Amino acid sequence: MSTNPPSTPYEAPDTPMTHTGRRTDILSSQLESPSSPMYYNSARTPGSPSRMRSAYRRSELSSTLLGEDALGSPLIYPGTPTHQTVTPARSDMISYDSPNTPRTPRTTFVRTPHAFYSTPRHAMSSGLGTQESDPTLGQRLIWGTTVNIHEAMVSFRNFLTNFTLAHRKKKLGQTITEDDKKPFYPQLLRRTHEAQSFCVNLDCRNLKAYPDTHKLYDQLVKYPQEIIPLMDHTITTFFTELFDEDWSLPDLKLKVRPFNLESSVNMRELDPQNVDQLITIKGLMIRASPIIPDMKQAFFRCLICDHTMGVKVERGKIMEPRRCPREECGSENTMSIIHNRCQFANKQSCRLQETPDVVPDGQTPQTVSLCLYDELVDVSKPGDRLEVTGIFRGVPVKVNPRQRTIKALFRTYLDVVHIKRTDKKRVQLATGIREEFGPETYEEGDEIDVVNANDEQAIQELANKPNIYDVLSQSLAPSIYELDDVKKGILLQLFGGSNAAFDDSGAPRFRGDINVLLVGDPGTSKSQLLQYVHKIAPRGVYTSGKGSSAVGLTAYITRDPDSRQLVLESGALVLSDGGVCCIDEFDKMSESTRSVLHEVMEQQTISVAKAGIITTLNARTSICASANPIGSRWNKNLSVPANVNLPPPLLSRFDLLYLILDRVDEDADRRLAAHLVALYMEDNPLTAGVDIVSVEMLTKYINYAREKIQPVLTEAASQLLTKLYVELRSQGQDRTGTDKRVTATTRQLESMIRMSEAHARMRLSRSVDVEDVNEASRLLREAIKDYATDPKTGRIDMDLILMGTGAHERHLRDDLQRALLDLILNYEQIQFGFTRLQNDFSGQSSVPVDNRAFEEALRALETQGDIKITGEGRKRMIRRLVSRNEP
Repeated sequence: MSTNPPSTPYEAPDTPMTHTGRRTDILSSQLESPSSPMYYNSARTPGSPSRMRSAYRRSELSSTLLGEDALGSPLIYPGTPTHQTVTPARSDMISYDSPNTPRTPRTTFVRTPHAFYSTPRHAMSSGLGTQESDPTLGQRLIWGTTVNIHEAMVSFRNFLTNFTLAHRKKKLGQTITEDDKKPFYPQLLRRTHEAQSFCVNLDCRNLKAYPDTHKLYDQLVKYPQEIIPLMDHTITTFFTELFDEDWSLPDLKLKVRPFNLESSVNMRELDPQNVDQLITIKGLMIRASPIIPDMKQAFFRCLICDHTMGVKVERGKIMEPRRCPREECGSENTMSIIHNRCQFANKQSCRLQETPDVVPDGQTPQTVSLCLYDELVDVSKPGDRLEVTGIFRGVPVKVNPRQRTIKALFRTYLDVVHIKRTDKKRVQLATGIREEFGPETYEEGDEIDVVNANDEQAIQELANKPNIYDVLSQSLAPSIYELDDVKKGILLQLFGGSNAAFDDSGAPRFRGDINVLLVGDPGTSKSQLLQYVHKIAPRGVYTSGKGSSAVGLTAYITRDPDSRQLVLESGALVLSDGGVCCIDEFDKMSESTRSVLHEVMEQQTISVAKAGIITTLNARTSICASANPIGSRWNKNLSVPANVNLPPPLLSRFDLLYLILDRVDEDADRRLAAHLVALYMEDNPLTAGVDIVSVEMLTKYINYAREKIQPVLTEAASQLLTKLYVELRSQGQDRTGTDKRVTATTRQLESMIRMSEAHARMRLSRSVDVEDVNEASRLLREAIKDYATDPKTGRIDMDLILMGTGAHERHLRDDLQRALLDLILNYEQIQFGFTRLQNDFSGQSSVPVDNRAFEEALRALETQGDIKITGEGRKRMIRRLVSRNEP
């Protein structure tokens, strides 16, 4: 095989194939060697003589094509022999085994022999290595593409050196300041240097806005696995030039993570045309596997002579050597792997699902598998809405895991290079919760912050308004007519209180999330309010009571497709951790489903003991629910638990419970009808003239308050809270002291504290003042007045919510038991019939007594040990157990 270069320069065609369909004649025989990406002989076993000869041919071919300077190439990493398959430092994932095992990148060939080398750092800075000094420099192309390596590297270096924010703002038509004319990426690399970070997030909008990198942007999208290593090499060289005096690491290598492509792709539109291209998709993360160690290089030791060697992992397989490579030994089947000397990388498999707002009618959501490596591991959690950028991969499916035969069917997944949380119209997580959702060193990149300096000034001006409370409440669902107190309660729920934890005193953690329940007649905008909250709430999940099960709300057991182990999948409440879970048709839930909410709404945890998995999951979520009354119409003669068929212990866990009733009022009906007609005619409600803020501004305001403001109770506010709570409790006693009703519990006190903190946070105040406590008390009293008022007495009685029955009903029940016991004691006989007792009692009673109350009184007397009942139905016999003389 001749290794001499051709005497005349070779003019490379635009494609690897000539126009006649014949492969180019330059080293055509060598291009069909096993080193070519078009060649793969799956029948050869690792370590066979034919494979050793192939390795020798690859070494000889690499020496012929690349020359001695090839080791400095950005696509052939330093320290890797040229006869071995190259594995880059980043994800490198595709395989013939599974979508989660490494893949070697496309082998790089050049059209000009021994002319492929990376320009040394001193040459690039001094002007050497240019096309004038080396005429063959501009002819280096990546095999299979028209990508000019030198042109791409020079273009990207010019971009790093000269790009300013003025380029992007000029394209967007925005105002350019003096600071925008400063080079952007040297400042970004300086921050990277200070943070000791090795990843640089590249905003592709900047690449598109710079005039000289339009072509580079298209090449990046079409050939990401070739262009990204070029960018890695270029930015590493640029970085070491800037900080050469501080960085002496010989293997320093920065990673470029592109994001913000010009357009994102819908999951349903992904097809084979997108394979091996850089794409961006958006969705909701529904599953994340544990961190998996992924072997990158195996380490072997000979059992005879203790000779050691490292072996690269190729296509997910460890190429175990058949014999000792040491000539003095040469023993067969003596190489043993040493696991603690192998090199591993962190890997994580995730699932991304379409968000409900983009799913077509009548279809189920699509999902895409994700593979995350190194710094991207554990950046996001299930329930996050993400914008993911990566390389779309396709791998064949094996017929049998023990065989090398593969099917024609391919499985696809996304090799992730960048992750960004999306939907800026949603409220962000609270600061205390957000810090637990990923490494603090991870930054999304050089994108503009959600709340910049101009927004912060606008937020401060908005907070200084005297009627800020009314403005924000009217801006919440402005298309819904009136319901002012309901909107204010939901607004405070979005701001939330402070999550307090007192570790020193040993006290439990106090939740700061506010739970709200909307109950009332159909057609009163309850579901629309829930939909609006879901749109702006952080990590919100919307579900229906009838379509939810206990495992769907908490967690369920499934088998991991990779490790085949049983794992927990998160339900709606776990996915809403740090956000708001909206549950419609709350009354339609089954009893087993509602039972899981008791722990969630108070302790904000979910305890799971299933299939040998015993754990406690966080569910730090606010619950905003709606329920309809029994029979679709509110009965004013019944209490709330009897109207909505909900257990009293569950109702008591809601901080605010609002009754939204459809009352007949001619003036109110006329105003409501005019409001709805205006919406249909001009899409402009009658409240358009009212001072309201946009959804984006409202979201930024709430984000700013949740992140920056942590209010603290003042002494005056604490004393007022104590006074108001005592007054609320004292309302349950009359002047004589005989009638004692429960009008408030400690849960109402904690609710007032949470709402006071939320109101102070809404004002952007760092202290909870008296006005915050007064407003929280007013909201709580108005809500209690509606849902805790006894319909028979018209008085507030919290026992209706706590026990299901009020004090007045309990007094009537006690009077019935005493009258019935007096009648039994007046009988001469010890044993008598049930029918006789019922008839005698009905004859002497001045008020009618129904059969249910009568039987409940008899069971209560039997429980107390006064009587004993035998038999069934109306033939039951009653035996007196107490004497007539006992008091």
